[in-house]
Amino acid sequence: MIEVTRLNDTKLLINSDLIELVEETPDTVITLTTGRKLIVKESRQDIKNLVKSYKRDIMTTKMDFGS
Repeated sequence: MIEVTRLNDTKLLINSDLIELVEETPDTVITLTTGRKLIVKESRQDIKNLVKSYKRDIMTTKMDFGS
């Protein structure tokens, strides 16, 4: 899960595996595989970095436990 911020400053956790598309139009719009669209304050690059960091953390945790 990654944490993003809606335009009204509320925080939201989303499953990064459900992200299908991230666009800047100029607001950042995240489209999920479910068809739901979310408009967030983070940039496209920020979303990319959050997903990469999250996946890196998962892989590190798996390696620590020997899975």
